[in-house]
Amino acid sequence: MRAIRRFTVRPVLPDALASLGELAANLRWSWHPPTQALFEEIDAELWHAVGHDPLRLLGEVSGARWAELAADPAYVGRVADVRAGLASYLTDDRWYQRARAAQPDATWPASIAYFSPEFGITAVLPQYSGGLGILAGDHLKAASDLGVPIVGVGLLYRHGYFKQSLSHEGWQQESYPVLDPDELPLSLLHDEEGTRATIAIRMPDGPDLLARIWVASVGRVPLLLLDTDIEENPEPYRLITDRLYGGNTEHRLRQELLLGVGGVRALRLHARITGAPEPEVFHTNEGHAGFLGVERIRELTAGGDVDFATALEAGRASTVFTTHTPVPAGIDRFPRSLVEQYLGDHGATPGVAVDQVLALGAEDYDGGDPGVFNMAVMGFRLAQRANGVSQLHGHVSRGMFNGLWPAFDEAEVPITSITNGVHAPTWVAPEVAALAEAQGGDYDGDDVEAFWAAFAKVPGPDVWRTKRALRGRLVDDARRRLRKSWERRGAAPAELGWIDEALDPDVLTIGFARRVPSYKRLTLMLRDPGRLKALLLHPERPVQLVVAGKAHPADDGGKRLIQELVRFADAEDVRHRIVFLPNYDIALAQPLYPGCDVWLNNPLRPYEACGTSGMKAALNGGLNLSILDGWWDEWYEPEFGWPIPSADGPVLAGDPDKRDDLEAAALYDLIETEVAPRFYDVDHEGVPGRWIEMLRHTWASLGPKVLATRMVRDYVAQLYAPAAHNARQLAAQPDGARTLASWKARVRGAWPGVRVEHVEAEGIGDVAEVGAVLHVHSYVALGELSPSDVAVQIVHGRVDADDDIVDTELAPMRLVESYDGGRHRFDGEVPLGRSGPFGYTVRVLPANPLLVAPAELGVVALA
Repeated sequence: MRAIRRFTVRPVLPDALASLGELAANLRWSWHPPTQALFEEIDAELWHAVGHDPLRLLGEVSGARWAELAADPAYVGRVADVRAGLASYLTDDRWYQRARAAQPDATWPASIAYFSPEFGITAVLPQYSGGLGILAGDHLKAASDLGVPIVGVGLLYRHGYFKQSLSHEGWQQESYPVLDPDELPLSLLHDEEGTRATIAIRMPDGPDLLARIWVASVGRVPLLLLDTDIEENPEPYRLITDRLYGGNTEHRLRQELLLGVGGVRALRLHARITGAPEPEVFHTNEGHAGFLGVERIRELTAGGDVDFATALEAGRASTVFTTHTPVPAGIDRFPRSLVEQYLGDHGATPGVAVDQVLALGAEDYDGGDPGVFNMAVMGFRLAQRANGVSQLHGHVSRGMFNGLWPAFDEAEVPITSITNGVHAPTWVAPEVAALAEAQGGDYDGDDVEAFWAAFAKVPGPDVWRTKRALRGRLVDDARRRLRKSWERRGAAPAELGWIDEALDPDVLTIGFARRVPSYKRLTLMLRDPGRLKALLLHPERPVQLVVAGKAHPADDGGKRLIQELVRFADAEDVRHRIVFLPNYDIALAQPLYPGCDVWLNNPLRPYEACGTSGMKAALNGGLNLSILDGWWDEWYEPEFGWPIPSADGPVLAGDPDKRDDLEAAALYDLIETEVAPRFYDVDHEGVPGRWIEMLRHTWASLGPKVLATRMVRDYVAQLYAPAAHNARQLAAQPDGARTLASWKARVRGAWPGVRVEHVEAEGIGDVAEVGAVLHVHSYVALGELSPSDVAVQIVHGRVDADDDIVDTELAPMRLVESYDGGRHRFDGEVPLGRSGPFGYTVRVLPANPLLVAPAELGVVALA
C-alpha cells in the first residue's frame, strides 16, 4: 500500500556519542579522513552500503551497537577529540584572519556572496552536473580552509541532476530519484520566532513564488539553497526546483530568477536572522545567477532617492563575474519577450524599468542577435571585474566578447584570468598524502610548497607500492560497478565471470572521465580501432582504459558517442582492457584519479575553458596526456606528462575529420613510443625510475599551482579585495555612485567631440637608433570635457608587415598647454630600447580613479 504521507525519523544518539550528529551535519567530514574513520568504525560494512553517508549510517545502526560504542571509552574519547578538532577548525584564526591582522590597512571584505547554479560538495548531496559544480564546491571548501568569509547561494533540486545507466544496446538512460531534504545534511532556516524562513518573488499573472531556505554547513561556509517544493506554492511553482538544467526555456528563466533575485533576498534574510555581516562583494559564477545584479538595483532604487544609473554603479563596483564557457552554445540566452514578461513592474523586480533590464542583456553589437537576452552579456555589464578560468580561456573570452568593447584590441578587453584549482583534501587519496607526511610534510600547514616538495624525498619503491595499491583499489571498484552495469543491462550472472579478470592492477592505466559534449571528443581514441586494440593487447606493454562520462539528457549526439565507446568496450577480445563506468559522480571520481597512471584529455582546442580533472590526477601521482588547452596550455612542462599535438590551424578548420585523424594518430604514437615504454622501464626492484622522477617533479612543481587554496587566494587579492575597496570608496564619498554615474553619462555624451587633431615627433633625426628618445607632441580636442576627464597615451611597440602595432606598450602624455575652444597640447617621451620595426600612435581615453580598466566605458579616440 502507498503511504499517504512520508517523513524521516531522526535517530536519538546516546549522550556520550551525541557529537556524532554534529559531525555528520557539517560537510567537513567529506574531506576530513579522521571524521570518516569514526563513522566507518561504527560499522564498516554498513558505511560502505550507505555510500559513505553519515546521516544514513546513523539512522540504520542498531540500538545494541550504540550501547556497545557508548560503553567503549576509547571510541568515546576519539569522538570527543574529533569534535574538539571541528570546534577549533570553525573558530580559530586561519589564513584570512592572520593575513588581515598582518595588513590592517588593506581592504578585507567582511563577507563575500558566491552564487552558482550548482555545487559539488559530496556525492551524498547530489546538486551538481559536472565541472562547474565541482569547481564551485571546491571554491567553498578552500574558502573554509582559509577562513575566507564566503556565503554560498544556490538552489536545492529535488531530483538533483540525473543518474546514468546503460541499456542493453549501450544507450544512456536517465533516472531522477527523489531526494528527501530531511535525509540530506541540511537544516531549514527559521526566523527568531521559530517560523520557517521564506522569500517571495512576484510572478506575472499569478501568485508570488515562495521558496524556503535550506542551509548546508560546508566547514565554516554556510551554503544557502532555495527550494520551491512547498505546499503554499501552486504545482507549476513547486516544480521550478525539480531538477538541475531541466525543463524548457521558461522553466530555466524561472530557475535563474529564483537563483539571482531570490538568492539576494535569502542572503538578506539569513544575515538578519543570524547576525552575519551583509556581503560586501557578490561573485556571479557563470551567467545563470546574473539577475542578482538586477535585484540589487531594485533594492537601491526602491526608496525613490536613487536612480537606475547610480544603483548600477554602486552594484557594479562590488560585483565579480566569472565566465566558464569558451563556446557561445554554453551561454544561456532567452527571448527578450520572455524576459520582459517576467521582469519590470509586474514581475520579479518592480520599480526597475524593463527596458533598462533588457538593455543589460542586449546583443547590440556586430553579429549579435537583437531578439535574445544574453545572460553572460548581462553578467559583464553588471560587474566591474570579470575573469576567465585559465590564461588561454581569458584570451578566448576576450575574443568572444570583444563586441562589448569594439574600440579596443582583444588584449585590452577587461576580462582577466584566474586559473581554476582543486581542493586537495577532497581529491588526494590519504595514502598519497601520507607519503609526504612521512617525510615531514605538513598537509594542514600554510607552507604548501614545503608539503609538496617533501615528495622528492619519498623512496621510489614506496611511491610505486602506493600507486599499485591505489590501482588495485580502482580495479576492485571498477569491477563492482561493471558487474552492476551489466546486470542492469540484462546480463545473467553466469555470463559475467570474465569481470573477475577485467583490468589488472599491474597494467598501465589511463583514465578519461568528463561530460560528453562533442568538443571533448570521447571517441577520439576510437579513430583507428585496430591501432587502439594493439595498444590495449600489447604482449609486453599493455594499456588499459577506464572511461566515464554523462551526456546531457537532450544531447542525442553525446549519447551516440557513449554508445559507440560502449560497443567497442563490450567486445570479448578487449573488454578486460577497456571499461565504461556509468554514472560519473564524486563517488566514482574519488578512487578513479588516484588509481590512474595517466590522465587523458583530448578536447578540440581551445574549447576547454580550464579542465580540472587532470589537476586531480596530478596531485595523486598521475601524469597528463593532453591537448595543450585550458590549464595544461598554461602550466605544461615535459616532466608533467605529454602534450598531444593539436592540428588547430586555419587549414584544417573546415576539415574536422582530418583534424581528428591527425590528433588521434599523434595520441597513439605518444602512448606507443613514449608513455608505455617509460612506464614499463623498471629496475631490479620493479620500479620505473624515470617515471617516478616525473611524478616527483609533478608533485613539487605543479602541486602548489593547481590547488583551490591558491585559486581562492588569487580571487581575494585580485578581485574580492579590490572590489570591496572600490565599493567602500564610492560609499565614503558624498553621492559617490551618483557622481560616478553622472560623470560617465557626461563623458559618453561629450565623447563625439573628442579627437586627436595633430601629432608631431622629434628627437630621432633621419635615422632612429637604439638609445634615442622619441619626443611626441599631440594636439587634442576635448570639446566639453576637461583634461582631468581623460588620459592621453602614446601606444607604441613593434609593428608587423601591415603596420599593426604588436607587443604594445603605453607611455603617458602630460598636459602642457590649453587653448581656446577646448584644445590642448600633451607631450610624452618614448626611449627606443630595441632595434627593428617600430611604430606608435596616440590615443585618448576616459580617466577616473574609480575605473578599473581603460576599456570600461568602451570609448577611445585614436590619432
